[in-house]
Amino acid sequence: MKKGMFITLEGPEGSGKTSHMEPLTKWLESQGWPVLCTREPGGTPISEQIRTVIHDLKNQEMHPHTETLLYQAARAQIVEQVIRPKLAQGVIVLCDRYADSTLAYQGYGHQQNLDEVRALIRYATGGLQPDLTLLLDVDVEIGLKRSSQRRSKGGEWNRLDAYELEFHQRVRQGYLELVKAEPERWVVVDAARRWQEVQSALRQVIGDRLNT
Repeated sequence: MKKGMFITLEGPEGSGKTSHMEPLTKWLESQGWPVLCTREPGGTPISEQIRTVIHDLKNQEMHPHTETLLYQAARAQIVEQVIRPKLAQGVIVLCDRYADSTLAYQGYGHQQNLDEVRALIRYATGGLQPDLTLLLDVDVEIGLKRSSQRRSKGGEWNRLDAYELEFHQRVRQGYLELVKAEPERWVVVDAARRWQEVQSALRQVIGDRLNT
């Protein structure tokens, strides 16, 4: 049986990645590919419960260490319960965020020791890495403005959205550092463009990778 492909979408707040997940899934299915669309943190009942705790605006006292460990707990569950089994079945797993978010947010954003964070990620994932990671890159102030507009329309606004501007700037810079370190895995997509242009670019990259 052919091994599946693990594709992740990453980006700072307001990059629009979540809005692209369902259309990408439907497009892949229309091309005849078996696809699972999921998200992090979440994707299993246990992981979704952890997501609620992490993102709850009432939990302002949460320490960065606690935040980091909770993300790994949610991640360990989805990797073992969902992602690995689906990949073994030859399914394309399309995931909204994964371990790179922890490096960008909890590592660079909170300025924690990156080697220690990477060790936690390896434990949680058993070393499972994406085959392809798409960074939807957008200027931090544009992204936060989009997030604010989403909030005004009833969209999600969580505890991490509410962090200060400097935190989000460190997150974006962290993503760009991760791209430099592993250019063969990452593709950067300009997410400041119109939504349809971004969707087309994502399809182009994914299609090219699947057909190589």
